[in-house]
Amino acid sequence: MKLLAFSDVHRDLGQCAKLTELAAEADVVIGAGDFASVHEGLEETIGALAGIAAPTVLVPGNNETADALRDVSAGWDAATVLHGEGTEIDGVQFFGLGAGIPVTPWEWSFDLDDEAATELLAPCPEGAVLVLHSPPRDHCDAAGDGGHFGSPALLAAIEEKQPRLAVCGHIHESWGCESDVGGTPVRNLGPTGTWIEI
Repeated sequence: MKLLAFSDVHRDLGQCAKLTELAAEADVVIGAGDFASVHEGLEETIGALAGIAAPTVLVPGNNETADALRDVSAGWDAATVLHGEGTEIDGVQFFGLGAGIPVTPWEWSFDLDDEAATELLAPCPEGAVLVLHSPPRDHCDAAGDGGHFGSPALLAAIEEKQPRLAVCGHIHESWGCESDVGGTPVRNLGPTGTWIEI
């Protein structure tokens, strides 16, 4: 299965057009959150991506809520929004959890604490493709000041569930980073589009 995965387009409609073009070669497309910027521009950004016809998995970032993402994606037949739930595509299980995890310093942000994230990840099947917005702690989570902003709960879930792949975004300075948690590849995607074979 050939995946095209991206995160953090933040209202870049030109980049959305490029991703839509690339997606013609994909079996499955993954959008790992932050389509909007501070809750603005979500509708036009999803509109710019809605030409993607391949099965598409979306999770909310911290710049849009799960409900808002579900609302604006309702007319995009190929897209499934996951937030604490899973879906199966061509025999492969996908499980998604969006939001900023742990809680960010921004009042406007759509966030979860680690305890809530642990509860929402409990139903994730072993060996799924895990689609996150936030990275696991100490893996592709380093910001410009060298601090690590990933989630201990996400790290624990990856260690326990052993997904075949975990993708994320959120920490812009770590876009393009690749890591490994107990044999699970972890990729911080960024907006350019990352090809992954599973």
